[in-house]
Amino acid sequence: GREIIDDGNAGGSSLLSEVFAYEVLLRCEGAELLKTETEVDYVDPQGKITDLLVRIDGWSHTPALGDSIAVNGCCLTVAEISRDGLRFDVIFQTLRVTTIGDLRPGDRVNLEHAATPTTMLGGHIVQGHVDGVGIVRRVIAGAGEHRLVIQPAAAGDGMRLIVDKGSIAVSGVSLTVSNAADDDVEVALIPATLALTNLGALREGARVNLEYDYIAKIVANWLERSRA
Repeated sequence: GREIIDDGNAGGSSLLSEVFAYEVLLRCEGAELLKTETEVDYVDPQGKITDLLVRIDGWSHTPALGDSIAVNGCCLTVAEISRDGLRFDVIFQTLRVTTIGDLRPGDRVNLEHAATPTTMLGGHIVQGHVDGVGIVRRVIAGAGEHRLVIQPAAAGDGMRLIVDKGSIAVSGVSLTVSNAADDDVEVALIPATLALTNLGALREGARVNLEYDYIAKIVANWLERSRA
């Protein structure tokens, strides 16, 4: 797999170790841009747990049982490895706060494995801990540019953690904020990101997983607690 390093002002860069558009793959607490894109094989609700199978054909990474893999930015644990791909057990909490429950067979997903202490960090720290869902409000494409305007579902809570030229992870892809308005955020995608992730296929109304900058969350939490 290849590491994607986006232009600092255009696309951002992630801290996880590999990101391409495949079927689902990531590790908690990594750092990088997105390692692969693949597709969902099946989604099978089993009581309070949903089985998610993602194909990993052509992925250079060889995951082990119990590894953490980011699927569209959501940290999941490998429950089973087979010739068909990777199977994950998805609990109700994950389905409630992420877009994983929206997935259907054939959907393309971004996969990424975790960084290690020796991994070069090519962007901001992405944990795979989704903070909430965002809605794509506008897609601006053409004339050599591709931008997304995304509104966090809980705009008031999320926007306080977003600043111009800061970092945000969209469906597991680390991006640089090109503009932060009162209730939405704009990101610009470079050609490499469009080619190697599923972000180029997003249309108005699409739901995406959002993870805000880890350092911003720590600082905001400390300030709020210190004022209480």
